[in-house]
Amino acid sequence: MKELIIAFGLFLFIEGILYALFPSKMKNTLKKLELIKDSQLRTGGLVFVLLGFIIIYYVKS
Repeated sequence: MKELIIAFGLFLFIEGILYALFPSKMKNTLKKLELIKDSQLRTGGLVFVLLGFIIIYYVKS
């Protein structure tokens, strides 16, 4: 459970750094998300979930 809280904290830290350093670029990036189909976002999300799971599995074993 401790690792999950640390991972969430790192996620928030990285997101915060991006918005703090590049606010206008982040706005443009979020506007571009509207142009991407839901199925493409879903597929990309699943790919990242699988990659994250594989990384965690190998680091923990």
